[in-house]
Amino acid sequence: MATISQYETVVIFKSNLGKEAITALLEKFKALVSENGTIESVDEWGKRRLAYPINDENEGIYVQFVFSADNSFPTELDRQLKLTDGVMRSLIIRK
Repeated sequence: MATISQYETVVIFKSNLGKEAITALLEKFKALVSENGTIESVDEWGKRRLAYPINDENEGIYVQFVFSADNSFPTELDRQLKLTDGVMRSLIIRK
């Protein structure tokens, strides 16, 4: 039996991507989450300085997703985030 939990995800996109590319990636992940759960909020934090360089990048664009989904979905979301070129880092936690 599937259990629904609430999750929070923070994604750091590469800062050198254009606004259109970031919007396209956001729509891709919003659609993926919507197909498998319910999006509660999407909060775009904007461009921020990283605590340490990642692949010679010093800045990234931060976005936070809060959603409810089946317990098996975060594994698939994490896989998709790792496969996407514009994503530098991501973190998924269960609230």
